[in-house]
Amino acid sequence: MVDNSPLKIISEEISISLANNDSDNNSSNVRNLEVTENLTGPNICKINSTIRSERDNTEEEDSTLKRNEWFWDTNSEQIFAQDGKTITAVGHASVKSIVPLELLRHIYLPQQPHDRIFDPTTRTISYLQPRSYLPVKSLQQGEKKRILVTGGAGFVGSHLVDRLMLMGHEVIVLDNFFTGRKNNLAHWISHPNFELIRHDVVDPFLIEVDQIYHLACPASPPHYQYNPIKTVKTSVMGTINMLEVYGDPEEHPQAETYWGHVNPIGPRACYDEGKRVAETLTYAYMHQDNVDVRVARIFNTFGPRMNENDGRVVSNFIMQALKGEELTIYGDGLQTRSFQYVHDLVDGMILLMNRDYMEPVNLGNPDEYTIREFAELIRSEVNSSCKIKSLPAPTDDPKKRRPDISRAEQILGWKPRWPVKQGIGETVKYFQRQMEAGLI
Repeated sequence: MVDNSPLKIISEEISISLANNDSDNNSSNVRNLEVTENLTGPNICKINSTIRSERDNTEEEDSTLKRNEWFWDTNSEQIFAQDGKTITAVGHASVKSIVPLELLRHIYLPQQPHDRIFDPTTRTISYLQPRSYLPVKSLQQGEKKRILVTGGAGFVGSHLVDRLMLMGHEVIVLDNFFTGRKNNLAHWISHPNFELIRHDVVDPFLIEVDQIYHLACPASPPHYQYNPIKTVKTSVMGTINMLEVYGDPEEHPQAETYWGHVNPIGPRACYDEGKRVAETLTYAYMHQDNVDVRVARIFNTFGPRMNENDGRVVSNFIMQALKGEELTIYGDGLQTRSFQYVHDLVDGMILLMNRDYMEPVNLGNPDEYTIREFAELIRSEVNSSCKIKSLPAPTDDPKKRRPDISRAEQILGWKPRWPVKQGIGETVKYFQRQMEAGLI
């Protein structure tokens, strides 16, 4: 927790926290705010790095990352290959967040694990010590921000950390590891710009930073329903902004002006109402204490590093298909969802953090699928022999969910770039490699 100095907050429903740069306010715990990015350095980075890994006490093997030149132009919006369809970079030039996609893939989809050896015969893992790190931008001290990410070891948080690190910032992660995993951040541990702290956001925490991305809260039903009281505490006491405030919406698609339709005593209430109260608190602090806030309302997101047993549609279907099991649909499968790839979400969060806009902003993909259509898509991509079966629908399961992203397009210049099918391909590869490495 940062003390009650003027401070800016966005969250996974997001608290992003920035501070006023008030040199006369000595009590402020957050200083040196720079709202705009002004990265320097060459636009094209050549990389030919070698990682040396100690495989046992007597031998060392060199594994060379053989890569051509990275065309790492942070001022360019050219993110597609010549075919106009294949994505080759992520980010936005306006906030200097452009990063080559292959560099990110080297982190979450490596051909071989960089930090471990798995023996399938004995089912043992030998962890290795990395000798070098992937390249990050070199920023002058006045340009480099100190950024706190709560829940940074989780699915969305770890991808955000990767991007902020590659942009050259100093990143501090708080996580209690209830759903987060150290493996998601192992490639940055001991890096001079990185710090990982085991901490529960329910408890106070003081630190001087320039920005806070507040993402700490379990987001999948099995996790947030496991301990509903703790879920509410995390949302309220951790001052979390909203993830999903819409409940089972009466308005479709849902705009930011829609106030929601939720059951305050149902099994989802610990999550839904906790987020609604967190957003109320966020704006109360803004009006009363001049806290500079950003609120992102995040719709269904998928991608590598999802928890394989988090009960969400994408991970459930992919894991069932990879194992040759039946794909499980709850209800008739006609309920709809809109799925965005995690890179698009991270792009939107960074853009929102660096815009002077305090109203809620929807971040999601307006392309809408029925659950049955999505099951058939994954089945065709992974294992066409799998059957689809139906089970009773859970209580208060939303019938429709699709964002109106007009505000994000107008204010941020943001819209999803990743086709769902391309994102599914990367996510399937991730789960396949996790299974091959004995991690799931």
